Amino acid sequence: MFVLFEEAGKYLGGRVLSEAEASAQVELDTGKRVKVKAANIVLRFEKPSPAQLMTEARDLAASMDLDLAWEFAPEGEFGFADLASDYFSTQPTVVQQAAALLALFEAPHYFRRAGKGRFKKAPAEIVQQALAAIEKKKQVQAQIAEWAAQLAAGTCPAPVREQLYKILFKPDKNAPEYKAVVEAARATQKPPLALLEAAGAIDSPYQFHWKRFLFENFPKGTAFPALSAPAIQDELPLASVQAFSIDDSHTTEIDDALSVQGLGSGTVTVGIHIAAPGLALTPGSAIDQVARARMSTVYMPGHKITMLPDEVVAAYTLEEGRDCPAVSIYARFDEASLALQGTETRLERVPIAANLRHDKLDAFINQAWLEDPAVSADVPQPAAGLREPLSFLFRLAKHLKAQREVARGKPESFNRPDYTFRLVGNDGEPDGSEQVQIGTRSRGAPLDLIVSEAMILANSSWGGWLGELGVPGLYRSQASLAPGIKVRMGTKALPHAGLGVKSYAWSTSPLRRYTDLVNQWQIIAAARHGKTAALAAPFKPKDADLFSILSGFDAAYSTYNGYQAAMERFWTLKYLEQEGIDEIEATLIKDMPNGALARADTLPLVFGLTGTQGLARGARVRARLTDIDEISLDVHGSVIERLDTPPVSADEEESGEDEEEVAAGPLAIAVDMSDAEAEPTTPAPNTAA
Repeated sequence: MFVLFEEAGKYLGGRVLSEAEASAQVELDTGKRVKVKAANIVLRFEKPSPAQLMTEARDLAASMDLDLAWEFAPEGEFGFADLASDYFSTQPTVVQQAAALLALFEAPHYFRRAGKGRFKKAPAEIVQQALAAIEKKKQVQAQIAEWAAQLAAGTCPAPVREQLYKILFKPDKNAPEYKAVVEAARATQKPPLALLEAAGAIDSPYQFHWKRFLFENFPKGTAFPALSAPAIQDELPLASVQAFSIDDSHTTEIDDALSVQGLGSGTVTVGIHIAAPGLALTPGSAIDQVARARMSTVYMPGHKITMLPDEVVAAYTLEEGRDCPAVSIYARFDEASLALQGTETRLERVPIAANLRHDKLDAFINQAWLEDPAVSADVPQPAAGLREPLSFLFRLAKHLKAQREVARGKPESFNRPDYTFRLVGNDGEPDGSEQVQIGTRSRGAPLDLIVSEAMILANSSWGGWLGELGVPGLYRSQASLAPGIKVRMGTKALPHAGLGVKSYAWSTSPLRRYTDLVNQWQIIAAARHGKTAALAAPFKPKDADLFSILSGFDAAYSTYNGYQAAMERFWTLKYLEQEGIDEIEATLIKDMPNGALARADTLPLVFGLTGTQGLARGARVRARLTDIDEISLDVHGSVIERLDTPPVSADEEESGEDEEEVAAGPLAIAVDMSDAEAEPTTPAPNTAA
């Protein structure tokens, strides 16, 4: 005796070994013995064998006309044998009964299951909807197969091209475009990114990086809504100073300016004047919402995405020839000893006499010109007329730096230059075809030092003042200079070991960083209300909104810095190709499996290097560069000659405020193709920021 029974949603056949009232012991064709409930047995037969029955039944079920079967099926609940009698013959064979059972069971859009071997006709409208869905699915599957074939042949279908970044980085795994890429990647055994690149889906390496960044961070584009800058309503006094700013030529968001009063009197007052959008903008306003959504201006070679619309920036920027609203901190120093005698914060209008551009002045304004009145130089106006205040500010900057180094416990030593990028032929947004020029600017150049020390003074002074008043702010802190101790963001005034200051609250770039705008609101409250500022400030202690801003800024700022580093690496690779550079001198900075990580001596490039066996960290080598890939930002290097082995500076291992290095790790081309069998890409290390 053989039986056909249901087990875990499948129909199986076997020989009955023994049978009780409620169950039977059945042996399958595989030899396996199972206990089957009597209720699960739907058909008993003597012949043919179970295996032959299932084979013949499946073939017969596949040939059945389901539309006709649905027409023949009785109304109400029925058994599969009833349908077999109506569809095949009055006395259906065992094979015909089994075929009817399988056909009914495998067509739920026609017949609903009502129990073991029992069914019920689906309503006509449900059948039509189901058939339409099945037909649509067939068409989609055919479309997927067609797209996959085109991709494998080296052509990218337009719908796949349009969904490129979504497919690669935020895929909908049910989307036909995604499934086509998975199918093609599996068929060609290519990584998805390589497959799409070979199929022409990527217009250019530059556009790939740019559009990916926009897709992930600015999905609605970079345009601003129509906004107008509100006027500052405060009646602000006019400061009795002539202030000047020091920025590069591309800066439009001029946040800070300096002034010097009292030279020759024994007490010199240095004014640090910060643009004051916080006097007009309010938390929660339309412009604030835009700034908070972006959190910072995004910088990259040849282009930037500003935090605020140009019209808003123009209303508050410290432009020369205007009396500009500002939040000013005045620091009084003994002219001889440079001892700090006190500070005062004022809300005022500041006359801006000049916007100096250090990239046009660095060649003229050097240490000798600033320290020795007898040294002459063709310094352009109006900088030439500011020799005395600039000389004092340079002397003060060196003094402040030395004080910080004492607090820091060791001197600051920047052995690497800052690299500058200039794109020739760039008119507006770059497209990747421009010629790139890479220059250097030594850290600690006089004008740079003047500005950086003034901003550190302002940020640390305001940070400490807010802390004393109990007014929360957004701080940067670093517990120590021990390896692995990084700079953190927080709402409390904690020491910053890397800078050697007791507290540090970013406050000097409110047109470019949202943290600075938030801190400016708090500083304005402190200036207006003094000891009761904690009650009047927009953000109160333990304010949940302040913590939300902190975490949002930290994430956005890290992302923007990562993109800037990636694009600087992109243009560095372009420079190598443009100049035909295939050999370069470099210094080993970190051991890696099967090689080492090296930093180019004259370019902003960190890359993997092979052939470094026996070479210690700090060794200098000449390397051959090959296989530049502008999509993965990869370049391979191999040692061709060993040079000298200089000692490694301890400062190479530190992480200060201006020495926060982007860890050399893979560029995050995280292609989510978990359904594909193709090998993933192996991205390149990022350059250091």
